[in-house]
Amino acid sequence: MKSKFDIMGMTCTACSAAVERNVKKVKGITSVNVSLLTNSMSVEYDENVITPDKIINAVKNGGYDAKVSGISKTSLEQAKISKQRMVIRLFGSLILFLLLLYVSMGAMIGFPVPKFMDSHQQPVIFGIIQMSITIGIIILNRNYFFVGIPQIWKRHPNMDSLIAIGSASAFIYGVYIIIMFAFFPDLMAGRMIDNELYFEAAGAILTLVTLGKYLEFKSKAKTGDAIARLIDLAPKNAIVFRDGNEVEVSVDSIQVGETVIIRPGMKIPVDGLITEGYSSLDEQAITGESMPVDKKPGDKVTTATINTSGSFRFQATEVGEDTTLARIIALVQEAGNSKAPIAKLADKISGIFVPIVIGIAILTFVGWLIGGAQFGFALSMAITVLVISCPCALGLATPVAIMVATGKGAENGILIKSAESFEIAHAIDTVVLDKTGTITYGKPEVTDMITVGSITPTDLLIIAASIEHNSEHPIGQAIVRYAKKAQVQIHEVNDFFNEPGKGLKGKIDGHIYYAGNDMMMIDYKIDLSAGRDIAQSLATMGKTPIYLADEKQLVGVFGVFDSIRPTSLEAIDWFKSHKISVVMVTGDHAIVANTIRNQLGIDQVYSETMPDKKALIIAKLQNDGHRVAMIGDGINDAIALVKADVGMAIGAGTDIAIESADIILIKNDLRDAALAIELSRKTLVTIKMNLFWAFFYNAIGIPIAAGVFYTWLGLKLDPTIGSLAMSLSSISVVLNALRLKLFHKSKRRITS
Repeated sequence: MKSKFDIMGMTCTACSAAVERNVKKVKGITSVNVSLLTNSMSVEYDENVITPDKIINAVKNGGYDAKVSGISKTSLEQAKISKQRMVIRLFGSLILFLLLLYVSMGAMIGFPVPKFMDSHQQPVIFGIIQMSITIGIIILNRNYFFVGIPQIWKRHPNMDSLIAIGSASAFIYGVYIIIMFAFFPDLMAGRMIDNELYFEAAGAILTLVTLGKYLEFKSKAKTGDAIARLIDLAPKNAIVFRDGNEVEVSVDSIQVGETVIIRPGMKIPVDGLITEGYSSLDEQAITGESMPVDKKPGDKVTTATINTSGSFRFQATEVGEDTTLARIIALVQEAGNSKAPIAKLADKISGIFVPIVIGIAILTFVGWLIGGAQFGFALSMAITVLVISCPCALGLATPVAIMVATGKGAENGILIKSAESFEIAHAIDTVVLDKTGTITYGKPEVTDMITVGSITPTDLLIIAASIEHNSEHPIGQAIVRYAKKAQVQIHEVNDFFNEPGKGLKGKIDGHIYYAGNDMMMIDYKIDLSAGRDIAQSLATMGKTPIYLADEKQLVGVFGVFDSIRPTSLEAIDWFKSHKISVVMVTGDHAIVANTIRNQLGIDQVYSETMPDKKALIIAKLQNDGHRVAMIGDGINDAIALVKADVGMAIGAGTDIAIESADIILIKNDLRDAALAIELSRKTLVTIKMNLFWAFFYNAIGIPIAAGVFYTWLGLKLDPTIGSLAMSLSSISVVLNALRLKLFHKSKRRITS
């Protein structure tokens, strides 16, 4: 079973790593993914061994809090409340910090200061006032201490631990100085209290880190814009038919099977099937298609699409979290919460980073004391090391970029199901394409019907349509549509049997018939000599030949043509221009496959391929050292989609194909596969840039903070500057990731 939890109290990757470690120790846990960005955790577990309450207790034992996640709207409301609290905390801290600066430095810069606050005449009162203001700042930012200090005892120190140690050290040292001036004035003779106190450093650390957190919070909130827009697509209320009356109700209360009433201009509240009326729906929000789609009784309607003309009624088939829109939102959220391999590396580094920083701070403090520095100077250096080294930037480098990219993908009709597959997509060098429904429209039409022998055209069509009536294959459906137009009667078929990749077998009026490709006919020893030339002629025109035979001989050949999508050529050109080899794998006739290959410039073709052989072809390509993406839409593509490094399902495909894929292209446009790879490449560049700056910042910042260059160059950082630098580093990483929001589709010419 898989469940999602909201985690409270996390502030850095050391926190998320600690939560993961604690939960993984629990028996029955299969996998754990903790997202610092969304403060959430996805857990796969054996529900026969463990319950959600035990998982929550494991989180609490690590010093954090958790609860089972609610629906997306609730999460957004909680985010608003958190933001409001942070605003109050920030502005309260800023006001007190400015007051603290006035008290501690006002006289130095010429501001009027009351005599009772004069550091020379009333040093103890001067110190107590600063201490009192600092206590106010500490109270407002007490979470750093409530979370950070316990994590030290649990041996899982985090960012809060660094902040708590740094600010507490400065505060405690200040209290010590006040006591010395109050009770041992002779020992402090000749020393100026305003040079000894570090209350403004303690206040600056807490205030500036909170400022950074607020700006980071605002920036991170923008990563969820796509999800918020998706949620807003659905209407809040709907009209349903209950107890003989039309009643307006909340969408959340609609039940499966209820009748929903739709009038012009209204949005579809849940998924369903039309029972009465005719209309046209604007489905652009879901499929990206700009032209309205005509709907009639029996047709499916999808949540968030807009009724543009007539009125109709439909029966609700999927409600709540089962609607198409809800599943899209869930996929986007899950992708944002999942971790790319490169993020797991950063997490491992962050997990040991905080203890190392604490060790460096201690060495800095002891080293300066041994070197003859004053206690206050050594303490200041150690505090600066602590606050400048918080691993926020390192922890945010990957998840923010992934979240922005998955949201941007959703805006463009690309649903990314996992961060891992999305990262792999940047390295794809070979794409394997299914033909029907991927390169072509997947809506073939019968163009030719040729009888062989004495059978009449009407009888040939009756037999073919009767057998194909039981098939869900696009070619079978094309033959049935052709028969309906001709108004022929469909007969009952007994002993029906489907041979995947070959064709169909069935008994009509006591006679056995076969419909399928030449492999099907060869298996049943049907002589194809009478239809071989006909089939070859059809194939050279790009049409798929379908044979029909009784148990003795061939009786007819159908020519079925499936038009190539005009966007397929553009997508294939993009792949080739970016050094990605294009391979087409199809169960169709070799001549048809090669005709399409020549038209589109495909590098390699495998024709007359059985469904299980598609996976073997992908395995061979992988064994040759290629990173392979499989793009398909049918049941027979499912195995290959799973086998590929990245599986992409065309959105109009079957549920099985969509479930098997890593990335879903809901607009039925092959160009979006190219767009997904392009987005992956830009995202990886952004992540690597973020990680570089995060590592570079710490590699430069820690030595400067420790005073390595002080004796040579006089270069020294104050704790205030250190805390500001730490905040700015996190903000810069988030803002760099947000540049992905500017990513847009290249202007592509539609080939006519």
